[in-house]
Amino acid sequence: MDQDNKNNKGIDLSVAPKNSSTGVKFEEYRAECYYPGTPKIIQWVIKYSGGFVRDEKQANYVLTGFVAVAIIVMLFLVLGSGNEQNTPSPESYINKQQFLPKQ
Repeated sequence: MDQDNKNNKGIDLSVAPKNSSTGVKFEEYRAECYYPGTPKIIQWVIKYSGGFVRDEKQANYVLTGFVAVAIIVMLFLVLGSGNEQNTPSPESYINKQQFLPKQ
């Protein structure tokens, strides 16, 4: 670029537009909480725990543990019931008399 500049002064950027703030304006806003306070289920766990659960964090741990145990029990019941088949044995529905020689 210096080759095109014949007087070797460089580029003057002081001629920038004086009112350059007329472009895009950004508004600031904050994300607000839609559910103020503690959720009802957490309050219920704290209330009915008998003093075992003292704050929101512990109640979250209790609820997470409850869900994990419920999923394990459900999987045990669903997958465990597939092992037993309640089909009758072949001897119960075959007439043995038809295979015996006639007398």
